[in-house]
Amino acid sequence: MSGFEKTPSDVRELLGKRISQLGLRLEGSPVERFVHQLHRELERKGLKRFRPVCYLTDEWGCPDGQPVIGIPFYLADPKLARLERAMNDLEDEREIMMYLRHEAGHAFNYAYRLFTTPEWRRLFGPYNRRYRDFYRPVPFSRKFVRHIAGWYAQKHPDEDFAETFAVWLTPRSGWRQRYKGWPASRKLRYVDRMARQLRDQEPVVSTGDFDVTVEDMQVTVEQFYRRVMRQNGAAINVALESDLADFFFPQGGKRKAVRPAWEFLEEHRAMLTDKITYWTGVKRATVRALVERMIRTCRELNLFAQAGREPAYLVELTAYGTTLAMNYLTRGRFILN
Repeated sequence: MSGFEKTPSDVRELLGKRISQLGLRLEGSPVERFVHQLHRELERKGLKRFRPVCYLTDEWGCPDGQPVIGIPFYLADPKLARLERAMNDLEDEREIMMYLRHEAGHAFNYAYRLFTTPEWRRLFGPYNRRYRDFYRPVPFSRKFVRHIAGWYAQKHPDEDFAETFAVWLTPRSGWRQRYKGWPASRKLRYVDRMARQLRDQEPVVSTGDFDVTVEDMQVTVEQFYRRVMRQNGAAINVALESDLADFFFPQGGKRKAVRPAWEFLEEHRAMLTDKITYWTGVKRATVRALVERMIRTCRELNLFAQAGREPAYLVELTAYGTTLAMNYLTRGRFILN
């Protein structure tokens, strides 16, 4: 991750402040317009009574069984958003709406307690199935929709429903045609039918308990990000020296038109992070940390890249990073012993 010393001075001044003391509010913040957009989309789909409460917290989420939506606190302040962009890559407008639609799916499920019904369990599976951080998806399975990067619908029945709801809710998603003939279409038709059936009904559970609010976050901004850095650092505690030495070469010899490998990787860091995240579903912050570990290793080994071979390097690095990330997704480790 980028060091704090690289952050602009006006952002750096926030590092020592407690998050609870920043006076962050959803109302009037830059992220509020996205919540209003979510409400408009629900209205267009005929859900007149369902308006999940949104609040600021430490990460995207919907507390288990509670029809409320947690939004990351950094989206409520432009300076914090700049810090997040430097540290973890900031969600763009498209991604913000994708997460909101997904979390709205959880909230809809909880608000009307659909997960308690036999039909829901028959389509999606048991809600009380053990929730695992690491799971083994079947890539490209037509039993599941794709919304968030990777194969997230396969993680748990509750995530399957939330992803299905999000696809159904997304404007111009063309879900009927896109998923025509797929087993997943039965789940989409169920969501559509439940929305029509419940459109004029008040939620069984209208609100719920928040988990962590910004008022509860007594850590400083720096402490929050250092904790994230430690978590990601632990995740990528893996030796890449021998593999990267196969891709690139050490300084020396009579090679011409060469450049430092770390510079090449840095130039394409965002693209590599995007593609590996999209095709695996591993958290973007973890994938970014992995790519940055590659950059640091190339710099430490003083490796070089041959000019003119950039497309080949990108293919190999993307395949390599994707393989490592899928190991992490399914086993909790990038490299297996």
